[in-house]
Amino acid sequence: MTGVDQRALAGPREAFERFRDYLLAGTSAGLERFLADDGVVESPFAPSGVPRRVEGREAFAARAVPQREALRGRIRFTAVRNVVVHETTDPQVAVVEYEVEAVREADGLRAAAPFVVVVRVRDGRVALWREYQNPAAMALLAAE
Repeated sequence: MTGVDQRALAGPREAFERFRDYLLAGTSAGLERFLADDGVVESPFAPSGVPRRVEGREAFAARAVPQREALRGRIRFTAVRNVVVHETTDPQVAVVEYEVEAVREADGLRAAAPFVVVVRVRDGRVALWREYQNPAAMALLAAE
């Protein structure tokens, strides 16, 4: 697994900012770097055949890292924009709206998709990352 980021998160806003930075850096590192050992990643609208819930950093990394590696050199994330962070009454939880833009390297085709994520941080690590997205919105970029 890619190394774990040992820096504690101050809260959900910082968790999202770190996620954004990793995404735009184009590395194979991502959310698993600062997910708690027992952290949960949920994708309620995941396409058929894709788990909607993954429990634990190791299990998440086992899925996420190979998926990102398969896209390396094919798709590049170029922007995370229109970010709106909604603080909640629980300082460990925030809801973040954002849009991700990517480009297919082979032909320059661009696509963007809106996302909403619920982030819960516990003891400086992400305990829950529940991401709502339309999987079809950027699927055309992965098509060859």
